[in-house]
Amino acid sequence: MTSATKKVVEISLEERIKITEDNIKSILRILDLHDVRATFFIDLSIAEKLQNLIKAISGRGHEIAFYNLNTGISEIERIKKMTEDLLEKQIRGIRQKDFKLSLSELKLLGFNYISNIDNANILFPFKRLKRNTEITEEEGLSIIPESISPYSQLPYNDFVFQVLPMKYYENMVFETLKSDEFVLIYLNSWQFTDFKKYPFKVPFYRNYSSGKKMEDKLEALLSWINEKELATSRMKDYIF
Repeated sequence: MTSATKKVVEISLEERIKITEDNIKSILRILDLHDVRATFFIDLSIAEKLQNLIKAISGRGHEIAFYNLNTGISEIERIKKMTEDLLEKQIRGIRQKDFKLSLSELKLLGFNYISNIDNANILFPFKRLKRNTEITEEEGLSIIPESISPYSQLPYNDFVFQVLPMKYYENMVFETLKSDEFVLIYLNSWQFTDFKKYPFKVPFYRNYSSGKKMEDKLEALLSWINEKELATSRMKDYIF
């Protein structure tokens, strides 16, 4: 999520990066507390400025992948090589939204899977979806769709997690696992921002349950997952 700021206050790139780092540290604390490993899709446009954080994420056993908003192929290649040299690990995954590079280009860069944002053109966040949720393979790349609940036909995107009551969300997960092999849950680090403290201009529904409430909600979800003994995995481990 890209957040515009109120006109009366200017927030610098450095401050935005600091907020991102603080939010991710909160997420890491919660994941560590519940012994859960996850995949972090790092925005390519700021990846170079987050090298220390990227190293810390990887050092705790989480997977580093990339999120591409509008970065060109040559710049992706440069950042990918730089990050792989830093971590001494291959970056296997990339997530795309409106600006989608071809599968052949991404394959040449050494990516193994693509996680596209399927609901990018949905105007209303609660629009119900019907489509295939199985992982497919094209041109040697695994294409991973966003999960959809067969119970409600709602996608497991960041916004749905933010606004749904936890009991309803838990029921969605159970219903999905009855018919699908996995549930792919996405969150956005900006959801953990305290918008009362930072003057970002966001829609009212993005303010709802953000900040500390999102931390509490993630903790509640992971506690429930461990209580029900549901398996969790980084994306690269599940696919390969």
